[in-house]
Amino acid sequence: MNKNTILAWATWIMIIVGCGLIALGAFRYDDVAGYGFASVGIGFFAIAWVFNALKGRV
Repeated sequence: MNKNTILAWATWIMIIVGCGLIALGAFRYDDVAGYGFASVGIGFFAIAWVFNALKGRV
């Protein structure tokens, strides 16, 4: 595995975890904690976007 493959796997793993966190915030927690889970999930999407942008440049 080279660096681009590792970044691709990290991107997909972070997208899956981000979707899971957003789903937890939307369906499991109805109070203020739901907003926290959803915002952390959006943060995971942002980091996955950066990882995707780094593919081929590192």
